[in-house]
Amino acid sequence: MVSRTLILSVAAAAVTGMLCYAGAPNPDEIIRNSVAATKADWAQSSKYSYVERDVEDKRHNPPMSKTYRVVMIEGSPYNVITAVNGQPLSSDDKAAEERKLRKEIERRQKESERERERRVAKYDKEQNRDHQMLQEMVDAFEFKIAGEAQIDGHQCWIMDAEPKPGFEPSDHEGHVLKGMKGQLWIDKASNQWVKVHAEVVRPVSFFGFLAKVGPGTAFDLEQEPVTDGVWLPKAFQVRVRAWALGFVNENSEESETYWDYKPMPQALAVLESAK
Repeated sequence: MVSRTLILSVAAAAVTGMLCYAGAPNPDEIIRNSVAATKADWAQSSKYSYVERDVEDKRHNPPMSKTYRVVMIEGSPYNVITAVNGQPLSSDDKAAEERKLRKEIERRQKESERERERRVAKYDKEQNRDHQMLQEMVDAFEFKIAGEAQIDGHQCWIMDAEPKPGFEPSDHEGHVLKGMKGQLWIDKASNQWVKVHAEVVRPVSFFGFLAKVGPGTAFDLEQEPVTDGVWLPKAFQVRVRAWALGFVNENSEESETYWDYKPMPQALAVLESAK
C-alpha cells in the first residue's frame, strides 16, 4: 500500500521543515546537503547488488519468508531466489533458479530496442516517483528538532513531524500523510537518514468512504553506509490495519532486510556462473 519511498520522503521532508535549535547548522544548508545526498544515493543504488529477505505475516495465515539476491540485468533489477522460509533451496530448485536466470539474461539481451526501452522506463518511472514524492513531503508536514541522540555510532538530530493543516495530496497514495506523525534521526556528519518511524494516528479514507487506514498502521526504516559513503536501507517494516466497508480486511505485517551490498562489477560472478 505504501512503499519504502514514502518513508524516505518523510525523512527528506523532515529536513526541509526544520526549526531553529541551539547549535543546529543553518537549515537552508541542511536542506541543500540532505536533498543532494538523497538524490546521489538513489542514483547510485542501481549500481549495487544485494541480498533481500522479505517476511510477510497476514491475518489468519502463517508467516512466509523469501530470500533472494537482487542483480541488475540490462538496466533493471532481477531477483534470484536463494531461500524460502529460512531454508536454502534444494539442489533441484537451485538449478531451476539458475535456468530461469540464464533464460532471463538471454531474453533481455535479445530484446528489441522498443522492448528494452519499455522495461527500463517502467523501472525508471518508479525511481523518478521517489524524487517527486520529496516535494510532496515538503508540503505535507510541519517539523521541529526534538533533541539529539546517538544511533549505531552516528550522532543525530531527532526530528518530530506533524501533519500540516490544510495539506491536500496530489494522489490517493499521499492521503495517508494527512493522518500520520513521525520521528526521524538525521546523522549530523553526513546529513543522512539513520532511522525513521512514522505512524497513522487517525483514520484516513481511500477511494471515498469505502476504505480506511487506521491507527496501528506504522512504518519503520533503518539505513546504513554501505560502500564509498553511499547509504542504503538495511531494514524496512510495515504494519497495516485497514478497513473496507466497515470491516477489518487487512491486519498484516511485512518486513524487509537488506545486506551484503556489492558493486555490480563484484556481483557479476553471480551472472557469469549462471551462463
